[in-house]
Amino acid sequence: MKWDEFFVTGEPMIYGAMASIVLASLAIVVGLTYFKKWGYLWREWLTTVDHKKIGIMYIIAALLMLFRGGMDGLLMRAQLAIPENGLLDAQHYNEIFTTHGLIMILFMAMPFVIGLMNVVIPLQIGARDVAFPRLNAVSFWLFFAGAMLLNISFVIGGSPDAGWTAYFPLASIELSPTVGNNYYSIALQIAGIGTLLTSVNFLVTILKMRAPGMKLMRMPMFTWSVLITNVIILFAFPVLTVSLALMMFDRMFGAQFFTMANGGMDMLWANLFWVWGHPEVYIVILPAFGIYSEIISTFSRKNLYGYKSMVYSMVIISLLSFLVWAHHFYTMGHGVTVNGFFSISTMAIAVPTGVKIFNWLFTLRKGKIEFTTPMLYSLAFIPIFTIGGVTGVMLAMASADYQYHNTMFLVAHFHYVLIPGTVFAVLAGFYYWFPKLFGFRLNDKQGKRAFWLIAVSFNVTFLPLFFLGLKGMTRRTFTYSAETGFGPLNMLASIGAVGLALGFVYLVYNIYWSFRYAPRDTTGDPWDARTLEWSTPSPVPEYNFALIPKVDGLDPFWNSKKTGQPLTEGEYEEIHMPNNSGQPFILGMIFMAFGFCMVFSWWVPSIVFGIGIVIMLAVRSFERDHGRHISVKEIKETEQRLRGEQS
Repeated sequence: MKWDEFFVTGEPMIYGAMASIVLASLAIVVGLTYFKKWGYLWREWLTTVDHKKIGIMYIIAALLMLFRGGMDGLLMRAQLAIPENGLLDAQHYNEIFTTHGLIMILFMAMPFVIGLMNVVIPLQIGARDVAFPRLNAVSFWLFFAGAMLLNISFVIGGSPDAGWTAYFPLASIELSPTVGNNYYSIALQIAGIGTLLTSVNFLVTILKMRAPGMKLMRMPMFTWSVLITNVIILFAFPVLTVSLALMMFDRMFGAQFFTMANGGMDMLWANLFWVWGHPEVYIVILPAFGIYSEIISTFSRKNLYGYKSMVYSMVIISLLSFLVWAHHFYTMGHGVTVNGFFSISTMAIAVPTGVKIFNWLFTLRKGKIEFTTPMLYSLAFIPIFTIGGVTGVMLAMASADYQYHNTMFLVAHFHYVLIPGTVFAVLAGFYYWFPKLFGFRLNDKQGKRAFWLIAVSFNVTFLPLFFLGLKGMTRRTFTYSAETGFGPLNMLASIGAVGLALGFVYLVYNIYWSFRYAPRDTTGDPWDARTLEWSTPSPVPEYNFALIPKVDGLDPFWNSKKTGQPLTEGEYEEIHMPNNSGQPFILGMIFMAFGFCMVFSWWVPSIVFGIGIVIMLAVRSFERDHGRHISVKEIKETEQRLRGEQS
């Protein structure tokens, strides 16, 4: 391979990205060396199997990917701000909107949700850790390997360029001869394996490790949403894995699963992708519903209205999510019968979603509402998501979709669903559960300022896209002429995108400011919440619960405070905890090296790294990890220290 084919060259932005990567890497290495933190980094983070630390790493990675994907979004808006703009050429624009979609959905929304899962679920069900702590670490490092592999494509080899859906024949080797879509198929496979392992881990954790007395219908709503989400992952992600493997065989080995000739079928990819792709939307939406349920109940000072109907509606949504995939390609040649079936099933999914909206509204009714930062995100979600849902019903009508389908109207709908439905939720959950991680709250005033900047800018950015779509502007357009009249609305949307960026920068500044200056007094119960996780100290000790709590209803902590009855019985006992391990980190790095060599069809090193993966797994299968024990004395000292810090 020639040097100029290996490194992407020819544009100032690429050179700038290369320089920034080198400088950032040097700064990290120099900083860790100067402050002598290499040992700390290895012991406390790279080798950790603590679900809370793994959750923090997921969230940090998600925030980094938020800014990486956000830069792509800003570049797109800069390109479209004025007619006939020459900032980006067509190829670069294709790569940017492809990586923007991939990063925001798979490497920002998913890890943020999984990070909150890791932090909260064991605390909500009264468990000391997840069922398989080391597998949890493997899941994170596989996700991280996939994310890094996709991101380096920007400067080495070239990014995917066929859209985040990678439709064939656009993604075929004939129309996309660079290695960009090799990155797509391999990076997503590696990250997808990690997500699938996460699903198995959390299903076992929730089903087998609940505290005594916590029946299924006594679980917190976030735990219910995570349980259902992981069932969806278990059934949906294998479809993606197989699809990506077939894509890899087509591109790298000359197979013809998705070709236009020799028995191949390009529509096979579209069907397989969306059989995974539409449930994926609910994989990131359902946990958000659980987060909103927790927050709205807490800051309304009321029990969640319609607990059972909330559970049943999520179950119905999860089932219907597998029956709507073909609405993504009404215009691709289906008959009336098929389009009619998927149109009805798509509109039907609005019913259980509407049930949830009304349940949240009835929870708010006559509540003692406190307008904290998490509550503001939750309240803003309801009207904005409703707009997204209503426009979704418009798109669900197959005949009308012929007008809307390939326009900016669809882009606006998608963002009106996913940003309030997922991004607002994970930010709300981040603020809400932050004390459980670090022992203090993020600054609420700064959080509210960032919220208003984000909420207003979001609508300024994406509301004009509905009107641009109705005026006929197609999506994936990299330039347009002044005669179309698209310029003013595009400029307005681009101004809104700058406001969104400033809002997220302010969010990061709030994190920095709070770590330096926020008071460390959480008064033992920061949000006066009912759910079990708030019975633990803030920050939560490594073992979570010194004594495993007993649950006697839907609101165990709230009931114990009202009645004066303790949540736990018995005496302190020695606690067994798993040892840290460097194997998950090393395995993730080997997977990354294996994937990188596969992208460029370097078969000898690929085989070597593949053998390395097998050896790592074999070594683990023969290893006996007896863990370590925390003595009663250590537990008592930790509890006294944490309780003392809170009071």
